Amino acid sequence: MLYRMSAAIPVPPVGTPAITIDAPWPRRSTAWAVVALFCVAAILSYTDRQILSLLVDPIRADLHISDTQVGILQGVAFAVIYALAGLPLGRLADIAQRRRVLLAGVALWSVGTLACGYAPDFATLFAGRLIVGIGEAALAPAAMSIIGDLFPPHRRGLAIGVFIMGMAVGGGVAISIGGAVLGLVADGALDATPLAALAAWRAVLTLLGLCGVPLLALLAFIPEPPRRGALAQRPSLTTTRRELSGLTGAIVPLVLACAAMSIGDFAMLSWGPTLLIRRYGLSAPEVGATLGPLIITAGVLAALGGGALSDRFARARGTAGRLRLAALSAAIALPFAFIALTASASQALAAITLWTLFSTVAGLAGITALQAIVPNRARGLAMSLIAFGNIILGLGGGATLTGYLADHVFHDPGAVGRALSLVIVPPALAAIALYLRAARRTP
Repeated sequence: MLYRMSAAIPVPPVGTPAITIDAPWPRRSTAWAVVALFCVAAILSYTDRQILSLLVDPIRADLHISDTQVGILQGVAFAVIYALAGLPLGRLADIAQRRRVLLAGVALWSVGTLACGYAPDFATLFAGRLIVGIGEAALAPAAMSIIGDLFPPHRRGLAIGVFIMGMAVGGGVAISIGGAVLGLVADGALDATPLAALAAWRAVLTLLGLCGVPLLALLAFIPEPPRRGALAQRPSLTTTRRELSGLTGAIVPLVLACAAMSIGDFAMLSWGPTLLIRRYGLSAPEVGATLGPLIITAGVLAALGGGALSDRFARARGTAGRLRLAALSAAIALPFAFIALTASASQALAAITLWTLFSTVAGLAGITALQAIVPNRARGLAMSLIAFGNIILGLGGGATLTGYLADHVFHDPGAVGRALSLVIVPPALAAIALYLRAARRTP
Protein backbone atom coordinates (compact mmCIF):
# COMPACT_ATOMS: atom_id res chain seq x y z
CA MET A 1 0.00 0.00 0.00
CA LEU A 2 2.79 2.42 0.88
CA TYR A 3 4.45 1.57 -2.44
CA ARG A 4 1.36 2.77 -4.33
CA MET A 5 1.22 5.88 -2.18
CA SER A 6 4.79 6.78 -3.03
CA ALA A 7 3.85 7.14 -6.67
CA ALA A 8 1.37 9.87 -5.81
CA ILE A 9 4.11 12.27 -4.74
CA PRO A 10 6.91 13.18 -7.14
CA VAL A 11 10.39 12.37 -5.84
CA PRO A 12 13.13 14.73 -7.03
CA PRO A 13 16.33 13.05 -8.19
CA VAL A 14 18.90 12.58 -5.45
CA GLY A 15 21.59 15.22 -5.61
CA THR A 16 19.51 17.87 -7.39
CA PRO A 17 18.75 21.24 -5.78
CA ALA A 18 15.50 21.61 -3.86
CA ILE A 19 13.01 23.91 -5.58
CA THR A 20 9.99 26.01 -4.68
CA ILE A 21 6.94 23.77 -4.59
CA ASP A 22 3.42 25.12 -5.16
CA ALA A 23 1.79 21.78 -5.98
CA PRO A 24 -1.31 20.62 -4.09
CA TRP A 25 -0.77 18.95 -0.76
CA PRO A 26 -0.69 15.13 -0.89
CA ARG A 27 -3.80 13.13 -0.17
CA ARG A 28 -4.68 12.91 3.50
CA SER A 29 -4.65 9.12 3.39
CA THR A 30 -1.07 9.18 2.10
CA ALA A 31 0.09 11.73 4.64
CA TRP A 32 -1.54 9.99 7.60
CA ALA A 33 -0.22 6.57 6.59
CA VAL A 34 3.32 7.98 6.64
CA VAL A 35 2.74 9.64 10.02
CA ALA A 36 1.36 6.36 11.42
CA LEU A 37 4.51 4.54 10.33
CA PHE A 38 6.68 7.27 11.84
CA CYS A 39 4.71 6.81 15.06
CA VAL A 40 5.55 3.09 15.05
CA ALA A 41 9.22 3.96 14.46
CA ALA A 42 9.12 6.40 17.38
CA ILE A 43 7.59 3.73 19.63
CA LEU A 44 10.36 1.27 18.80
CA SER A 45 13.04 3.96 19.11
CA TYR A 46 11.86 5.07 22.53
CA THR A 47 11.37 1.49 23.67
CA ASP A 48 14.97 0.65 22.78
CA ARG A 49 16.08 3.83 24.52
CA GLN A 50 14.12 3.38 27.76
CA ILE A 51 14.01 -0.39 28.18
CA LEU A 52 16.85 -0.36 30.71
CA SER A 53 14.54 1.38 33.20
CA LEU A 54 12.85 -1.94 34.01
CA LEU A 55 16.06 -3.96 33.85
CA VAL A 56 18.08 -1.97 36.39
CA ASP A 57 18.35 -4.58 39.14
CA PRO A 58 18.90 -7.63 36.87
CA ILE A 59 21.68 -5.80 35.00
CA ARG A 60 23.27 -4.62 38.25
CA ALA A 61 23.29 -8.17 39.60
CA ASP A 62 24.55 -9.79 36.39
CA LEU A 63 27.29 -7.30 35.53
CA HIS A 64 28.11 -6.29 39.16
CA ILE A 65 27.69 -2.55 38.60
CA SER A 66 26.32 0.33 40.72
CA ASP A 67 23.32 2.66 40.41
CA THR A 68 25.69 5.37 39.21
CA GLN A 69 26.89 3.12 36.38
CA VAL A 70 23.31 2.19 35.49
CA GLY A 71 22.50 5.90 35.41
CA ILE A 72 25.42 6.43 33.04
CA LEU A 73 24.13 3.66 30.76
CA GLN A 74 20.64 5.16 30.72
CA GLY A 75 21.88 8.75 30.50
CA VAL A 76 25.38 9.82 29.52
CA ALA A 77 26.24 6.78 27.37
CA PHE A 78 23.23 7.48 25.16
CA ALA A 79 22.94 11.24 25.55
CA VAL A 80 26.40 12.44 24.58
CA ILE A 81 26.66 10.50 21.33
CA TYR A 82 23.00 11.20 20.45
CA ALA A 83 23.58 14.91 20.87
CA LEU A 84 26.88 14.93 18.96
CA ALA A 85 25.37 12.94 16.08
CA GLY A 86 22.06 14.80 16.14
CA LEU A 87 23.28 18.14 14.78
CA PRO A 88 25.03 16.80 11.66
CA LEU A 89 22.15 14.36 11.08
CA GLY A 90 19.69 17.25 11.38
CA ARG A 91 21.69 19.14 8.77
CA LEU A 92 21.72 16.01 6.59
CA ALA A 93 17.93 15.85 6.81
CA ASP A 94 17.82 19.38 5.35
CA ILE A 95 19.99 18.63 2.31
CA ALA A 96 19.72 14.88 1.56
CA GLN A 97 16.99 12.33 0.91
CA ARG A 98 15.34 11.99 4.29
CA ARG A 99 14.07 8.44 3.73
CA ARG A 100 17.65 7.18 3.43
CA VAL A 101 18.57 8.98 6.64
CA LEU A 102 15.68 7.20 8.38
CA LEU A 103 16.63 3.77 7.06
CA ALA A 104 20.25 4.13 8.15
CA GLY A 105 19.16 5.26 11.62
CA VAL A 106 16.78 2.34 12.21
CA ALA A 107 19.36 -0.19 11.05
CA LEU A 108 22.01 1.27 13.34
CA TRP A 109 19.92 1.47 16.51
CA SER A 110 18.67 -2.11 15.98
CA VAL A 111 22.24 -3.40 15.72
CA GLY A 112 23.16 -1.43 18.84
CA THR A 113 20.27 -2.93 20.82
CA LEU A 114 21.32 -6.45 19.80
CA ALA A 115 24.88 -5.66 20.89
CA CYS A 116 23.57 -4.55 24.31
CA GLY A 117 21.76 -7.87 24.67
CA TYR A 118 25.00 -9.80 24.31
CA ALA A 119 27.26 -7.43 26.25
CA PRO A 120 29.51 -9.33 28.70
CA ASP A 121 30.49 -6.29 30.78
CA PHE A 122 29.84 -2.62 31.49
CA ALA A 123 32.24 -1.35 28.79
CA THR A 124 30.58 -3.38 26.03
CA LEU A 125 27.10 -2.38 27.17
CA PHE A 126 28.27 1.25 27.17
CA ALA A 127 29.50 0.87 23.58
CA GLY A 128 26.19 -0.69 22.52
CA ARG A 129 24.31 2.27 23.98
CA LEU A 130 26.54 4.61 21.97
CA ILE A 131 25.50 2.82 18.75
CA VAL A 132 21.82 3.05 19.73
CA GLY A 133 22.25 6.79 20.34
CA ILE A 134 23.75 7.46 16.91
CA GLY A 135 20.96 5.57 15.14
CA GLU A 136 18.11 7.16 17.05
CA ALA A 137 19.48 10.66 16.46
CA ALA A 138 18.42 10.34 12.80
CA LEU A 139 14.71 9.75 13.41
CA ALA A 140 13.24 13.01 14.70
CA PRO A 141 14.93 15.51 12.31
CA ALA A 142 14.13 13.47 9.18
CA ALA A 143 10.59 12.52 10.22
CA MET A 144 9.64 16.02 11.36
CA SER A 145 11.00 17.50 8.14
CA ILE A 146 8.91 15.10 6.05
CA ILE A 147 5.78 15.79 8.12
CA GLY A 148 6.24 19.51 7.47
CA ASP A 149 6.01 18.81 3.74
CA LEU A 150 2.95 16.53 4.03
CA PHE A 151 0.58 18.81 5.99
CA PRO A 152 -0.39 22.49 5.71
CA PRO A 153 0.54 24.59 8.78
CA HIS A 154 -2.94 24.63 10.33
CA ARG A 155 -3.01 20.80 10.44
CA ARG A 156 0.54 20.15 11.60
CA GLY A 157 -0.23 20.21 15.33
CA LEU A 158 -2.24 16.99 15.26
CA ALA A 159 0.16 15.30 12.79
CA ILE A 160 3.19 16.16 14.93
CA GLY A 161 1.19 15.05 17.96
CA VAL A 162 0.69 11.58 16.49
CA PHE A 163 4.43 11.27 15.81
CA ILE A 164 5.35 12.48 19.29
CA MET A 165 2.73 10.11 20.67
CA GLY A 166 5.08 7.34 19.60
CA MET A 167 7.80 8.78 21.82
CA ALA A 168 5.46 9.16 24.80
CA VAL A 169 3.97 5.71 24.26
CA GLY A 170 7.42 4.18 23.77
CA GLY A 171 8.33 4.67 27.42
CA GLY A 172 5.20 2.79 28.47
CA VAL A 173 5.74 0.11 25.85
CA ALA A 174 9.30 -0.40 27.13
CA ILE A 175 8.01 -0.97 30.64
CA SER A 176 5.15 -3.23 29.49
CA ILE A 177 7.29 -5.32 27.13
CA GLY A 178 10.11 -5.60 29.62
CA GLY A 179 7.77 -6.71 32.37
CA ALA A 180 5.94 -9.18 30.12
CA VAL A 181 9.11 -10.82 28.78
CA LEU A 182 10.63 -11.03 32.25
CA GLY A 183 7.46 -12.75 33.40
CA LEU A 184 7.50 -15.15 30.43
CA VAL A 185 11.11 -16.07 31.10
CA ALA A 186 10.32 -16.70 34.76
CA ASP A 187 7.43 -18.98 33.70
CA GLY A 188 9.63 -20.90 31.26
CA ALA A 189 7.72 -19.74 28.15
CA LEU A 190 10.95 -19.25 26.17
CA ASP A 191 12.52 -22.56 27.15
CA ALA A 192 11.93 -24.09 23.69
CA THR A 193 13.44 -21.10 21.83
CA PRO A 194 17.03 -20.02 21.11
CA LEU A 195 16.53 -17.29 23.74
CA ALA A 196 16.29 -19.87 26.53
CA ALA A 197 20.05 -19.77 27.07
CA LEU A 198 20.01 -16.00 27.68
CA ALA A 199 19.38 -14.17 30.93
CA ALA A 200 15.94 -12.55 31.00
CA TRP A 201 17.22 -9.01 30.47
CA ARG A 202 19.32 -10.16 27.52
CA ALA A 203 16.31 -11.87 25.92
CA VAL A 204 14.34 -8.59 26.18
CA LEU A 205 17.06 -6.61 24.39
CA THR A 206 17.54 -9.26 21.71
CA LEU A 207 13.83 -9.33 20.86
CA LEU A 208 13.73 -5.53 20.61
CA GLY A 209 16.74 -5.46 18.31
CA LEU A 210 15.10 -7.96 15.95
CA CYS A 211 11.96 -5.78 15.76
CA GLY A 212 13.92 -3.35 13.61
CA VAL A 213 13.85 -5.74 10.64
CA PRO A 214 10.12 -5.44 9.75
CA LEU A 215 10.23 -1.71 10.43
CA LEU A 216 13.04 -1.29 7.89
CA ALA A 217 10.98 -3.19 5.30
CA LEU A 218 8.04 -0.81 5.74
CA LEU A 219 10.09 2.39 5.78
CA ALA A 220 11.68 1.43 2.47
CA PHE A 221 8.39 2.21 0.72
CA ILE A 222 7.47 5.59 2.22
CA PRO A 223 7.35 8.58 -0.16
CA GLU A 224 10.02 11.29 -0.15
CA PRO A 225 7.86 14.42 -0.59
CA PRO A 226 9.22 17.49 -2.39
CA ARG A 227 10.33 20.27 -0.08
CA ARG A 228 8.00 23.25 0.08
CA GLY A 229 8.67 26.94 0.41
CA ALA A 230 11.28 29.32 -0.93
CA LEU A 231 13.99 26.83 -1.72
CA ALA A 232 15.49 27.97 -4.99
CA GLN A 233 18.68 26.16 -4.06
CA ARG A 234 19.97 24.14 -1.18
CA PRO A 235 20.91 26.62 1.53
CA SER A 236 24.47 26.76 2.73
CA LEU A 237 25.10 26.22 6.43
CA THR A 238 26.09 29.89 6.68
CA THR A 239 22.76 30.98 5.18
CA THR A 240 20.82 28.73 7.52
CA ARG A 241 22.71 30.02 10.54
CA ARG A 242 22.09 33.60 9.46
CA GLU A 243 18.36 32.98 9.19
CA LEU A 244 18.18 31.32 12.60
CA SER A 245 20.26 34.03 14.26
CA GLY A 246 17.43 36.51 13.74
CA LEU A 247 15.10 34.21 15.65
CA THR A 248 17.30 33.43 18.65
CA GLY A 249 15.14 35.50 21.01
CA ALA A 250 12.37 32.93 20.60
CA ILE A 251 14.37 29.79 19.73
CA VAL A 252 16.86 29.80 22.62
CA PRO A 253 14.34 29.98 25.49
CA LEU A 254 12.10 27.51 23.67
CA VAL A 255 14.90 24.95 23.26
CA LEU A 256 15.94 25.41 26.91
CA ALA A 257 12.34 25.07 28.13
CA CYS A 258 11.86 21.78 26.28
CA ALA A 259 15.18 20.52 27.65
CA ALA A 260 14.26 21.49 31.21
CA MET A 261 10.98 19.58 31.06
CA SER A 262 12.69 16.57 29.50
CA ILE A 263 14.86 16.27 32.62
CA GLY A 264 11.71 15.27 34.48
CA ASP A 265 10.51 13.04 31.64
CA PHE A 266 13.67 10.95 31.51
CA ALA A 267 14.13 10.87 35.27
CA MET A 268 10.58 9.57 35.74
CA LEU A 269 10.86 6.98 32.97
CA SER A 270 14.34 5.84 33.95
CA TRP A 271 13.83 5.56 37.71
CA GLY A 272 10.06 5.44 38.27
CA PRO A 273 9.93 1.65 37.84
CA THR A 274 12.86 1.23 40.24
CA LEU A 275 11.07 3.41 42.81
CA LEU A 276 7.99 1.20 42.59
CA ILE A 277 10.10 -1.96 42.97
CA ARG A 278 12.38 -0.80 45.78
CA ARG A 279 10.07 1.39 47.87
CA TYR A 280 6.69 -0.23 47.36
CA GLY A 281 7.68 -3.85 46.75
CA LEU A 282 6.17 -4.36 43.29
CA SER A 283 7.75 -6.99 41.05
CA ALA A 284 9.04 -6.12 37.58
CA PRO A 285 6.10 -7.89 35.85
CA GLU A 286 3.66 -6.01 38.13
CA VAL A 287 5.28 -2.70 37.22
CA GLY A 288 5.06 -3.61 33.53
CA ALA A 289 1.39 -4.55 33.83
CA THR A 290 0.40 -1.37 35.72
CA LEU A 291 2.74 1.51 34.89
CA GLY A 292 3.24 0.58 31.23
CA PRO A 293 -0.44 0.88 30.20
CA LEU A 294 -0.83 4.06 32.27
CA ILE A 295 2.06 5.77 30.48
CA ILE A 296 0.78 4.57 27.11
CA THR A 297 -2.67 5.99 27.86
CA ALA A 298 -1.19 9.29 29.04
CA GLY A 299 0.94 9.53 25.91
CA VAL A 300 -1.98 8.90 23.57
CA LEU A 301 -4.25 11.39 25.35
CA ALA A 302 -1.53 14.04 25.48
CA ALA A 303 -0.48 13.64 21.87
CA LEU A 304 -3.93 13.58 20.30
CA GLY A 305 -5.68 15.96 22.69
CA GLY A 306 -2.63 18.20 23.05
CA GLY A 307 -2.09 18.33 19.31
CA ALA A 308 -5.68 19.42 18.66
CA LEU A 309 -5.57 21.87 21.57
CA SER A 310 -2.30 23.31 20.29
CA ASP A 311 -3.88 23.93 16.88
CA ARG A 312 -6.83 25.67 18.58
CA PHE A 313 -4.54 27.94 20.61
CA ALA A 314 -2.63 28.76 17.42
CA ARG A 315 -5.81 29.71 15.55
CA ALA A 316 -6.83 32.00 18.42
CA ARG A 317 -3.46 33.53 19.35
CA GLY A 318 -0.93 32.53 16.70
CA THR A 319 2.32 30.71 17.38
CA ALA A 320 2.70 32.47 20.73
CA GLY A 321 -0.55 30.78 21.77
CA ARG A 322 1.11 27.38 21.42
CA LEU A 323 3.91 28.52 23.72
CA ARG A 324 1.45 29.80 26.33
CA LEU A 325 -0.23 26.40 26.25
CA ALA A 326 3.20 24.82 26.85
CA ALA A 327 3.77 27.05 29.90
CA LEU A 328 0.31 26.24 31.29
CA SER A 329 0.85 22.49 30.82
CA ALA A 330 4.26 22.65 32.53
CA ALA A 331 2.69 24.47 35.48
CA ILE A 332 0.01 21.77 35.82
CA ALA A 333 2.69 19.06 35.68
CA LEU A 334 4.82 20.65 38.42
CA PRO A 335 2.98 19.30 41.53
CA PHE A 336 3.46 15.73 40.32
CA ALA A 337 7.22 16.19 40.44
CA PHE A 338 7.01 15.90 44.24
CA ILE A 339 6.94 12.12 43.96
CA ALA A 340 9.02 11.84 47.13
CA LEU A 341 5.88 12.75 49.09
CA THR A 342 3.84 9.80 47.82
CA ALA A 343 2.77 7.32 50.49
CA SER A 344 1.68 4.35 48.38
CA ALA A 345 2.31 2.64 45.07
CA SER A 346 -0.97 3.97 43.68
CA GLN A 347 0.02 7.56 44.50
CA ALA A 348 3.43 7.07 42.87
CA LEU A 349 1.78 5.57 39.78
CA ALA A 350 -0.56 8.56 39.58
CA ALA A 351 2.32 11.05 39.92
CA ILE A 352 4.35 9.42 37.13
CA THR A 353 1.30 9.17 34.84
CA LEU A 354 0.07 12.72 35.32
CA TRP A 355 3.56 14.18 34.96
CA THR A 356 3.86 12.29 31.67
CA LEU A 357 0.46 13.55 30.46
CA PHE A 358 1.00 17.25 31.02
CA SER A 359 4.72 17.32 30.24
CA THR A 360 4.00 15.68 26.88
CA VAL A 361 1.42 18.35 26.05
CA ALA A 362 4.00 21.03 26.91
CA GLY A 363 6.66 19.45 24.72
CA LEU A 364 4.27 18.91 21.82
CA ALA A 365 3.10 22.53 21.87
CA GLY A 366 6.69 23.77 22.03
CA ILE A 367 7.92 21.62 19.14
CA THR A 368 4.94 22.54 16.96
CA ALA A 369 5.65 26.22 17.67
CA LEU A 370 9.26 25.75 16.60
CA GLN A 371 8.12 24.29 13.26
CA ALA A 372 6.17 27.50 12.63
CA ILE A 373 8.96 29.84 13.77
CA VAL A 374 11.80 28.50 11.59
CA PRO A 375 11.83 28.38 7.76
CA ASN A 376 11.37 25.08 5.92
CA ARG A 377 15.04 24.86 4.96
CA ALA A 378 16.08 24.84 8.64
CA ARG A 379 13.49 22.51 10.15
CA GLY A 380 15.78 19.51 10.35
CA LEU A 381 18.53 21.50 12.06
CA ALA A 382 16.04 23.21 14.40
CA MET A 383 14.57 19.86 15.44
CA SER A 384 18.05 18.52 16.11
CA LEU A 385 18.62 21.52 18.42
CA ILE A 386 15.56 20.47 20.43
CA ALA A 387 16.81 16.88 20.46
CA PHE A 388 20.29 18.07 21.50
CA GLY A 389 18.93 19.93 24.52
CA ASN A 390 16.46 17.22 25.47
CA ILE A 391 19.06 14.47 25.37
CA ILE A 392 22.05 16.29 26.90
CA LEU A 393 20.09 17.91 29.74
CA GLY A 394 17.10 15.58 29.86
CA LEU A 395 18.46 12.09 29.47
CA GLY A 396 22.05 12.94 30.40
CA GLY A 397 20.98 14.93 33.45
CA GLY A 398 17.70 13.38 34.55
CA ALA A 399 18.71 9.73 34.35
CA THR A 400 22.31 10.13 35.48
CA LEU A 401 21.82 12.61 38.34
CA THR A 402 19.05 10.57 39.94
CA GLY A 403 21.29 7.52 40.24
CA TYR A 404 24.21 9.66 41.42
CA LEU A 405 22.15 11.33 44.18
CA ALA A 406 20.83 8.00 45.42
CA ASP A 407 24.39 6.62 45.59
CA HIS A 408 26.50 9.57 46.73
CA VAL A 409 24.18 12.09 48.43
CA PHE A 410 21.54 9.98 50.15
CA HIS A 411 23.70 6.81 50.31
CA ASP A 412 20.52 4.77 50.13
CA PRO A 413 19.12 2.72 47.21
CA GLY A 414 15.67 3.32 48.68
CA ALA A 415 16.02 7.12 48.34
CA VAL A 416 15.15 7.11 44.63
CA GLY A 417 11.98 9.14 45.29
CA ARG A 418 13.84 11.94 47.06
CA ALA A 419 16.45 11.97 44.31
CA LEU A 420 13.73 12.21 41.65
CA SER A 421 12.04 15.24 43.23
CA LEU A 422 15.35 17.01 43.76
CA VAL A 423 16.26 16.48 40.10
CA ILE A 424 12.88 17.40 38.57
CA VAL A 425 11.39 20.35 40.47
CA PRO A 426 13.93 23.17 39.79
CA PRO A 427 14.09 22.60 36.01
CA ALA A 428 10.29 22.44 35.80
CA LEU A 429 10.04 25.88 37.42
CA ALA A 430 12.60 27.21 34.96
CA ALA A 431 10.71 25.71 32.02
CA ILE A 432 7.53 27.61 32.84
CA ALA A 433 9.41 30.94 32.80
CA LEU A 434 11.28 30.04 29.61
CA TYR A 435 8.13 29.09 27.68
CA LEU A 436 6.56 32.42 28.62
CA ARG A 437 9.72 34.29 27.58
CA ALA A 438 9.69 32.48 24.23
CA ALA A 439 6.03 33.45 23.75
CA ARG A 440 6.88 37.11 24.29
CA ARG A 441 9.76 36.93 21.79
CA THR A 442 7.94 34.98 19.09
CA PRO A 443 7.66 37.03 15.88
